[in-house]
Amino acid sequence: MTSTAKSSRTRTRHAVAFTVAIAATAAVLAGCSSSDDPSNPLAEGDEGGGDTVVVGSNNFAESILLADIYGEALKARGVKVTYKPNIGSRETTYGLMKNGSITVLPEYNGSLLAYLDPKATPRTVEETTAALEKKLDAGLTLLEPSSAQNKDSVTVNAATAKKYGLTAESSIADLKDAAPGLVFGGSPEFQTRHQGLVGLKSVYGLEFKSFKSLDAGGPLTQAALKKNAVQVADIFTTDPTISKEKFVVLKDPKNLFGFQNVQPLVYKDGLPKEGVDALDAVSAKLDTRTLRDLDAQVQLEKKDPLDVAKSWLESVGLD
Repeated sequence: MTSTAKSSRTRTRHAVAFTVAIAATAAVLAGCSSSDDPSNPLAEGDEGGGDTVVVGSNNFAESILLADIYGEALKARGVKVTYKPNIGSRETTYGLMKNGSITVLPEYNGSLLAYLDPKATPRTVEETTAALEKKLDAGLTLLEPSSAQNKDSVTVNAATAKKYGLTAESSIADLKDAAPGLVFGGSPEFQTRHQGLVGLKSVYGLEFKSFKSLDAGGPLTQAALKKNAVQVADIFTTDPTISKEKFVVLKDPKNLFGFQNVQPLVYKDGLPKEGVDALDAVSAKLDTRTLRDLDAQVQLEKKDPLDVAKSWLESVGLD
């Protein structure tokens, strides 16, 4: 998953500025917090340290939502939590994880592995985790991955799904006979990548009528698919537009698009056993459809991600 496909939204809580150490240098990061006291969310003495677990997030809406889910699940187990949301990209947050400024961060296993080892080609989620453990900084570890994935997909609009009898149980391979009459929409790079048209031909035998260059799963691609300017498109699997427009995501049984499971990245010395148990319990309950629905509440219905997180945790008995 790339953050170019995400809208960078912050919650409506009071915004604050906080300073954290990275390597031997001080970096000033702007953020906002899910503190219990929104008028002073990072008051002196609440910046972490001691027994406080610091939950961070990258600078896009889904990461902030996941951080709130993690943080509230930890609080439910009696763990003291401070939030540092909307920090920035992986290049920044990974450094903060290494030096312990952040204790917990929602990650995507495939993207993190690509960052640490661009040549890695794991064939299973387990191989992805094993490869990551070899490349992670010695002070970090990964907890159990969830089944929720945010990755590239082959997605058809409702009209195309109805015409060819495609459902959420259908495979990309089921599109083979129809593909020559269909237009595919996606980013310019999708046309030449193995995780794109090249792989769709070599792995699944799909050849489309034509390709329309749009954006990376963003508003141009969504609009084109909705209007039937393209019948098939690369839409990220947790995009709330899928549910709103009744798009159908086809299964990828041959894992052409790899693995992008949501997985907690943890600073080993900062998380107690009850915290590990709490986050593993979250991962056991979180799947792609659930995350897409939660994203929709935040991104389409404009609900506060903290409220969405609390409500979901209560619904699954983790509050």
